[in-house]
Amino acid sequence: MTADLVEAAAVGAEEPRREACRLFAEELRRALAELPSGPGREVPGITVSALGVRDAFAALGVRDAFAAPGRADGASPATLPVHLYGRQVVVGPWPAKGRAGCAECLRRRWQGVRSVGLREGLELRGGTREAGPWPYRVPFAAQAVAALVARLGAASTGRTPPDDRRPFPDVWLVDLEDLTVRHHPLVPEPDCPGCGTPEPVTAESAALVLRPAPKYRPGVSRVRPVDAYGLQVDAFANPHWGAVGPSVVCDVTSPTTSATVGCFSSRSGDYLRETFWGGHADTYHASTRIGLLEGLERFAGMRARGRALTLTASLDDLGPDAVDPRETGLYTDDFHRANPWVPPFTPDRPIPWVWGWSLRDARPRPVPEVLAYYHKPGIEHRFVQESSNGCASGGSLEEAVLSGLMEVLERDAFLLAWHGMQPLPEIDPATSADPRTRIMVERMAMYGYRARFFDTRITFPVPVVTAVAERFDGGLARMCFGAGAALDPEAALAAALCEIATDSVQLLQRFRRDEAGYRAMAEDHEKITSLHDHPLVYAVPEMGRHADFLLRPASPPEPVGVAGLRWSRADGSGPDVRDDLLAAVDAVTAAGFDVVVVDQTAPEQRALGLHTVKVLVPGLLPLDFGWTRQRARHMPRMRTALREAGLRPDDLTGADLNPGPHPFP
Repeated sequence: MTADLVEAAAVGAEEPRREACRLFAEELRRALAELPSGPGREVPGITVSALGVRDAFAALGVRDAFAAPGRADGASPATLPVHLYGRQVVVGPWPAKGRAGCAECLRRRWQGVRSVGLREGLELRGGTREAGPWPYRVPFAAQAVAALVARLGAASTGRTPPDDRRPFPDVWLVDLEDLTVRHHPLVPEPDCPGCGTPEPVTAESAALVLRPAPKYRPGVSRVRPVDAYGLQVDAFANPHWGAVGPSVVCDVTSPTTSATVGCFSSRSGDYLRETFWGGHADTYHASTRIGLLEGLERFAGMRARGRALTLTASLDDLGPDAVDPRETGLYTDDFHRANPWVPPFTPDRPIPWVWGWSLRDARPRPVPEVLAYYHKPGIEHRFVQESSNGCASGGSLEEAVLSGLMEVLERDAFLLAWHGMQPLPEIDPATSADPRTRIMVERMAMYGYRARFFDTRITFPVPVVTAVAERFDGGLARMCFGAGAALDPEAALAAALCEIATDSVQLLQRFRRDEAGYRAMAEDHEKITSLHDHPLVYAVPEMGRHADFLLRPASPPEPVGVAGLRWSRADGSGPDVRDDLLAAVDAVTAAGFDVVVVDQTAPEQRALGLHTVKVLVPGLLPLDFGWTRQRARHMPRMRTALREAGLRPDDLTGADLNPGPHPFP
């Protein structure tokens, strides 16, 4: 057995935390030397450092470890990192040549799941300092860690980590208070300055090749089931270094779906943004995995991960090949006057761009970064605040693009109908061939809600369903909305139903947390500023008048059955996802639009064989949150689309638009 622990430079060694690390390093060296050696047992060099003393997301600073020099944090890729934090000693990841995952990854993931207070101290107030000497420096601490290190060494040849068959390396945690040892996989941080290798994003790298994508069984739109993705739940949700949050919470109070929810935080300047994700299937097992996929999708879609973005130019410089933000929608001049810190877009101002791929023209197209990633830090180039609309993940590129395109078509159709107050044919859920759909509708009725569904096909033949959960008694928590789009009408109906089945039974409780605030929003729509405000303001009974065009039209359109939504060219029953995608793309391009895809796939998703994309269809209506940020209401398509679809004789005017905010969740 060998153990090479070398003290770092003595800069600031008088500080208690450095002294604690130095002393523990010496004791660990002695404890390792006292263990009996065994054949094939090797221990690499070891660093000992403290967690939570500096901002891991900032540039690396002075060394704060006791180890061989060579990196700014005192560590070397060939050493085993050991970290001290309170009662905990964190060991790993085991060094392995060519494998991502290092001490800096651990520090960033660890910091990412800390409390808001601790993160504020680390990231905005210059770090933390110790309250006193480390109280856990007892002989047992070093002996326990030495035994763990020796065990890991015995399982390793020194060249291959003991967990090499899994996509992510393990990190071990020794709790010196409870005398427990546990471990979780560490998902490498894609922008880690230690082991990350940013991929350049170029026009050539944006090229997408659509390949055959056989469905794993008839009637689905996936190439493999979610359980086949190999998701390690504790790699992505654990309280120590979870990649998309500290936990998955099961909503055991829901009488409809077995919902789960999680959350992660990311910083933009002084603002620490919470991003929620969740699953809404009929088992907690399935909901957990679906939720984690959504969490990874949002993590990848908020900003470019593991990518070097290098294109900065003006629209005037790039010319017509670039996606023009004026086609995707801009805020009004009134908005910018009221919010002077948000700079308006101008075609002569240089901004950051990424490369997307036109499925219509089979060529690369520059896309404004702010349209491709919806939480890029800083606001100097954020002339609009995009949402996750069009972002989707899948087990193949074709699956991800199809899901993203369905979402774009769904939101466009919903907004056209809502803002244009267009009556829609009602769908009788009793005509569904899926018994699970009929059972859920009956279950919602038991809890006081009537589930209603509407055929929302406007421009395209793809089935789009708007769902409304409406209280029978018209009282508080009066209604909530959802939508779904899929080539299979049953799948579109089920997706819309899933949203309202989960949200309706939670609506009253969520509304009562700030009833006065939501009533104020009902009186003054400019108070509606966030995503959650839009659906919750419709818990106010008086807001129901804005939905009367849909729920109580003067001349209701002829009702339809679920099968009446079926598109003859592609109904989701074919054997290949690519064929479904090509049919949907053809329908969009035949109407005069392009389909532009930006590959957002993060390295940790690629390691699992997953793909994440952002799908843009310039000219379709974007989904915005906040009453003053509604781009859709001011776009040309909002005025003309209903007439072009034959649903009204003339274009809309401003007076024809729904005075109520959209209720999309």
